[in-house]
Amino acid sequence: MLRHLFAIAVVLCFAFDMLWAQTVGPSRDYVTAEFGAPPTIQEGSLDASVKEALEEILLIAVAQAAWDPANAAAFDTIAQTYDPRLVWIITDMQRFAWRPEFYAALTRAAATILDIPLNTGLRRPEIINKMIAWDIPAYPGYLAHKRHVFTNYVSGWDKIFVEGDIAWQLVDWGGVYIDARPYDSTDDVCHCIPAVDNPEISTAAEATWLEDDDVIFGIVVNGQARAYPRRIMEVREMVNDTLGGRDLGIPYCTLCGAAQAYFTDRLPAGVKRPILRTSGLLIRSNKVMYDTETHSVFDTFLGKAVTGPLADIGLQLEQATVITTDWGAWREAYPNTTVLVEALALGRDFNLRETRDANGPIFPIGDVDPRLPVHEDIIGTITANGTPVAFPRATAVAALVAGQDVAFEDVRLELFAGGVRAIGLNGDERLSHQAFWFAWSQFYSETVLWTE
Repeated sequence: MLRHLFAIAVVLCFAFDMLWAQTVGPSRDYVTAEFGAPPTIQEGSLDASVKEALEEILLIAVAQAAWDPANAAAFDTIAQTYDPRLVWIITDMQRFAWRPEFYAALTRAAATILDIPLNTGLRRPEIINKMIAWDIPAYPGYLAHKRHVFTNYVSGWDKIFVEGDIAWQLVDWGGVYIDARPYDSTDDVCHCIPAVDNPEISTAAEATWLEDDDVIFGIVVNGQARAYPRRIMEVREMVNDTLGGRDLGIPYCTLCGAAQAYFTDRLPAGVKRPILRTSGLLIRSNKVMYDTETHSVFDTFLGKAVTGPLADIGLQLEQATVITTDWGAWREAYPNTTVLVEALALGRDFNLRETRDANGPIFPIGDVDPRLPVHEDIIGTITANGTPVAFPRATAVAALVAGQDVAFEDVRLELFAGGVRAIGLNGDERLSHQAFWFAWSQFYSETVLWTE
């Protein structure tokens, strides 16, 4: 009898191990297979000669000075360190380099350090992807150098680049300027992605400009429903709103396919409502948002303050569920819904998902968990014990339509208002939102992947 029980236990353990292997993250072997073996990572401060050479190169980068053959010695000094940590500042300078000979010298130095064959096809994104995948840290003093380069070209970042719980080496420029406009300045022109504050809304009946199959992001707070059309969110990328008596900050990252909603009220005593804006910066192809009141930077995907006064107090914003659906289904589910007015789209209709981003991320993202394609839509949520779980949207919807149960631990999915949402075992709503797999898996590296 005991022998039989032992045999059953062994089989169950094996089955559990197989199931666990299918649902949790894979080993890091795929990184070496795709990006090659990582270089040796050096430790400690830079030598005085290296610091001097780096300062010489930084001066060229900031001044955009003419190339001088005498500068070749400084590049040789940098390259011959074979210190991969230095490649971060090299790629930072590449981002703003417009003189071909300077850019080429930077590329040669990076290729030498990383032992990458130098050819005409070696591009900056390729270098950064390797650096991210290999998890190369920054050298001591790196932030001051990066800040010097970045703030030289875009004003307004001087209060952003400060120490905090953020890997600054992963931060890149997305090509747009910081939105530094004060609160409630929706109509002010800026050379940025312009957030909208206190957006004008209309009733569903008045929103004749929307087609039934237009994608919207639906939010319900205290019984009040509102639709945020994707067409507007692709132009604005950030909304500071009030719904159901609660203040909200609603970022939309076109690059990672995620609309999220954070409550920006009921904060600790003495803390003003954060006014969220787009910084123009990216981290692994996810927008970096910040608060105009304190210049605190937030992890956009997690809602956590990572620099500044709000990070000092450990501020973590509470999330609200966002339903990605179509206008017709949302209007049917919530006849009394309000919706942002068409004028907020500024006459634009980008549809970036099917155009600019159709062939994959356009900015470096490094290694991506290979269990799903990078742009696969998932519904992400967190279980009661803190386990992040991703449900492939198409597979989950097909299963739900077929009447199957889609669940993991204490959460399950249900079809809702034309979209999908997570609920608890007793039917209570659980926080969830849709995103691309690469974004969810990089911010929740230990995520479980639901499979049928």
